Amino acid sequence: MSDRRRPVLAAAEQAADARELFSRVSARLRRLVPFHSAVWTAADPETGLITAPMLVENLGSGGGCAAYWQSELLEENVLPFRDLARALVPAAGLRAATGDLPARSARFRHLLLDQGVHDELRAVLRIGDRPWGLVSLFRTTDAFHPQETALLADLSRPLAERLRTFARPAASARGTDSPAPGLILFDESGEAMSANDEARHHLARLPNGPSFPTPLGLELPIWVIGTALQARAIADGRCRGSARVRIRTTDGGQLTCHASCLTGPGGRPGPVALVIEPATPADMAVLVGETYGLTSRELQITRLVARGLTTAEIASELFISPHTVRDHLKTIFTKAGVSSRGVLVARLFTDHHRPARP
Repeated sequence: MSDRRRPVLAAAEQAADARELFSRVSARLRRLVPFHSAVWTAADPETGLITAPMLVENLGSGGGCAAYWQSELLEENVLPFRDLARALVPAAGLRAATGDLPARSARFRHLLLDQGVHDELRAVLRIGDRPWGLVSLFRTTDAFHPQETALLADLSRPLAERLRTFARPAASARGTDSPAPGLILFDESGEAMSANDEARHHLARLPNGPSFPTPLGLELPIWVIGTALQARAIADGRCRGSARVRIRTTDGGQLTCHASCLTGPGGRPGPVALVIEPATPADMAVLVGETYGLTSRELQITRLVARGLTTAEIASELFISPHTVRDHLKTIFTKAGVSSRGVLVARLFTDHHRPARP
């Protein structure tokens, strides 16, 4: 391990949750890579969208936070996170990427320049192609050096592995007393125009973070706004991803937020409909499987186990040998820390969906 990484990773190991991880790591990293302000956020590993928690340091009012993510999703930018997540190196500086011409990026022209930012260094904290966190560091003086970018890139996987452990739903979380979906409608300008009571109930379960007032009397968290912005980006043809994110609640459960852009007159993009509801068993199984490091094939086999298929039936379903199935099951049991199929199914599909006790 690089000697420069050790103190940062030691700080991460001392954290009790993801937000504390961001705070500890940011404070320690600042000594090695000086910066003026920063944004640290968790990401949904399936879609790469921002989710709770988020730590914003020294960036002033919340309105700038909303403008930052609006630019990220709806404008032509250099180094968007969705591209960086697939890049060979998961970290890059804006000035280095633009040949010292940062104004090539709309984010710099419309937002960072007015805030006195000279350079931005951003990274995706990822394991393979799965993003678990996003980070942006901002300097008001000189540019970030290649060695500093390399250090942040080297921290990507170990910090993502630590974040992944905190994404696992709390074993004590047992359903919700309001399973009905909540609905929020956004007009063409992105303003929230209506919401039902269920949406208000679910929003009240979300943790503190950057949020923004609406004419409805609701404070909408940046993760909800980001999901609606992603739906608009998909409708505009700027992104082919999914406007879907899972958000950890204050009681350790999970809500799923998913949005789509409705069609307006003449086929033009209309309002955005956003649904927020308790995560389904299938959603939870994928998330829990991700936190244990299961591959797509291993999760596929786990789902077949949950359906009650035998080893031979799984082999036939997937066109692989029974021996290969058994090897996969051994690996799955080791990763999940279980010794039987029943315990595996309970851990991934059942434990987090028992009805709440009155």
